[in-house]
Amino acid sequence: MPPRKITKIKFKVQRYNPEGDKAPYLQEFLVPVSRGMTVLDGLIYIEELKADILEIRSLPNFPVIKDLIPDNFRLLHKHTSIKPYIIRSDSQEMEKPTAEYMQAPGQLESYLQFSYCIKCGICVSACPTSASDKLFLGHQASVQCYRYCADSRDAGSQDRFPVVNTDHGLWHCHLAGACSEAYPKGVDPALGIQLLKRLLVANALGLGRKPQPAPKVPPPNEVKLKITIPEFTVPQRRPDL
Repeated sequence: MPPRKITKIKFKVQRYNPEGDKAPYLQEFLVPVSRGMTVLDGLIYIEELKADILEIRSLPNFPVIKDLIPDNFRLLHKHTSIKPYIIRSDSQEMEKPTAEYMQAPGQLESYLQFSYCIKCGICVSACPTSASDKLFLGHQASVQCYRYCADSRDAGSQDRFPVVNTDHGLWHCHLAGACSEAYPKGVDPALGIQLLKRLLVANALGLGRKPQPAPKVPPPNEVKLKITIPEFTVPQRRPDL
């Protein structure tokens, strides 16, 4: 078997040290690679790249801590601001749960895709509004707001709406769709934003009030199931006959 062909490609990697550099800059590296090499083997060289120059930068729309490391403090701060957890009045049950809360499959599907958010920040980095407005709440936080407001177990919509219903909130989204195109997990943040807008409009008009949050599952001895016993297909004989 002939040896694998070894070549070199040029990596242009963003570097930045806040202790000595005035601004981020690109540094070039010649990296030997072979067919089948992974991203982790050479700062992620993809086999189908079809280019001899690979330029690597940190996420756009994020401050740079050092080299390729983005500062995601604002992302997490905005995420926290929408109270990304189930809110209910039964605080004792929330702190010391005794059972699960009831939820039908259809109720789960209404928000399931948005629960797949991994907080990577790619939707924010691709958003043109985030690039021009640093105070913009962003799709990550807004979509997670919808995820919890749409959850049938939750009762915290009124606590979250004031956070997103601001000048720099979800109304500043212009529906460019770049967030959904860039998202790596199949989530559609642009759709989540529109669904959240619909919730806010309905709330302002007094329409579509959310029902009481789903109750917890009762203990087994309290569940009364109506079981229908089918008729015998063969006539039964009395044992004394």
